[in-house]
Amino acid sequence: MTSQVSKTVLRLEAEDVRGLNDGINFKKNQEDGKCYIIYKVKDKIRACVNQCKHQGGLFIKDIEDLDGRTVRCTKHYWKLNVATMEYVNPPDSFMQDELVLSDTDGSLELVELNPPDPWTAEPREAQELHAGEITLTYITHACMELKAGNKRMMFDPWLIGPAFARGWWLLHEPPSDAMDRLSQADLIYISHMHSDHLSYPTLQRLSKKRPDIPIYVGDTSRPVFWYLEKSGVNLTNINVVPFGVWQNVDEHLRFMILMDGIHPEMDTCLIVEYKGHMILNTVDCTRPNNGRLPHGVDVMMSDFAGGASGFPMTFHGGKYTESWKADFIKNERKKLLNYKTQLVKSLQPKIYCPFAGYFTEAHPSDRYIKETNSKNSAADLNESIRKSCPNILTWTPVPGSVLDLALALKDPSNRFITEPPNGTKIFKDSWDFDLYLDELKASASAEIFKYKSWIQFYYNWAGFKDYNLVIRVTETDDDFKPLKGGYDYLVDFLDLSFPAVRPKRDHAYEEIKNRVNVMRMSRDPDVYHHKFWNHFQIELPLLQIFLNIYI
Repeated sequence: MTSQVSKTVLRLEAEDVRGLNDGINFKKNQEDGKCYIIYKVKDKIRACVNQCKHQGGLFIKDIEDLDGRTVRCTKHYWKLNVATMEYVNPPDSFMQDELVLSDTDGSLELVELNPPDPWTAEPREAQELHAGEITLTYITHACMELKAGNKRMMFDPWLIGPAFARGWWLLHEPPSDAMDRLSQADLIYISHMHSDHLSYPTLQRLSKKRPDIPIYVGDTSRPVFWYLEKSGVNLTNINVVPFGVWQNVDEHLRFMILMDGIHPEMDTCLIVEYKGHMILNTVDCTRPNNGRLPHGVDVMMSDFAGGASGFPMTFHGGKYTESWKADFIKNERKKLLNYKTQLVKSLQPKIYCPFAGYFTEAHPSDRYIKETNSKNSAADLNESIRKSCPNILTWTPVPGSVLDLALALKDPSNRFITEPPNGTKIFKDSWDFDLYLDELKASASAEIFKYKSWIQFYYNWAGFKDYNLVIRVTETDDDFKPLKGGYDYLVDFLDLSFPAVRPKRDHAYEEIKNRVNVMRMSRDPDVYHHKFWNHFQIELPLLQIFLNIYI
């Protein structure tokens, strides 16, 4: 079975993107002659291969279309609405496969996943299940235990400590035996390198109990465990597997890791199949498998909460008033809830479970962010899904609750969820802040940071340049006041210099007030510099560095 790959099929430079007409655009790759359709309305763009699903005919503009949204096949006059990617003639028939769009500094790449639906390889008929044969036990956040036959699999174990320095803490109290369950699992899946999924405090404790436990990750270009050696965590059985290939665990159990269409370099999702019954875990993927997913799976799980970004809570100045932030956050959460509802409706799983959103900004210094950064509730999303799709069962999990798939499939009107015993602690009320923050403080107090030369060394190592952006970084206390004796410096990324004052030429400018775990920002003009942030998040060199800093 060939692994799934992503391939850029067409690239438009920034000038070509600006030249796109509103409505339908026909484009051709001059190298291979293949044709594509790009639909633009305002700032929204969708794209697909110019090929009819019926018999491969070429689409042309439909002269009967007054709205500028429909194309017509030259062979048998099938019609496609490229605004929705739905075939309108014949109606209620097919959806056109959409291409992934990668936008970098104004240019546009159309990306295709091949094969698009690899789970259809080697299909298996669904067999009857016995009670207790497949169970899902919710642990906390994105951590779920799957029991299938006599095998146990754990997803994304974050059981202790913070994520994102000290920014996120667990909302739910994991079951008291969660660490024992983890160490006794047959295998672990970790979706990506963000620390609410790849939790080094959790893995450090796991490694002391069972360093050889099998852990599976996707073959992302930014390796999930790129920091493992430096972390000191002793895990000896990391398995990097290709995308879109079934991994057989035993006679009945197999799984497949798929890439995210928007962030294939780092994000993944998962399909697990046991005796022909599928469980789909899309985790945090923005567009899992480029939106091409199996329909009618037995269980689907996805994130739901929103609020993972620091935008706009950590921005100030200009339009970023408290009322603007509140309105923006409210609208974004509503859009996310509607999107998740429509996604679940389109995929028609038998059971849906929202998870991977149970975090809180618990540290006292993050009180403002916690109060400002409202999130969707799992119960609200499930209510929305039930209203839209009454036939889909929903599960709002609490730590230790168990879903029995056989019972749900046999008679969904009967009880198929076992709740934890009365008196079980559901929400955390203490987080051992000092235990973890002392380690962060020790890192920030390292010898190298006593000498200003580390600044130039770091940015030269990072290698980001030839970009007309200047940043000012100011080290602050918890209240974003300049830290006495802290660093305050400029970096000009056009030539990677460190000027004392801002250059006189026209340039984009960002001020970053930086404390241990949160950056407060202003920018002029108010533009998101994707290339800059993407580089420092996922494109830093993988080679370990050894600092020799001299006064």
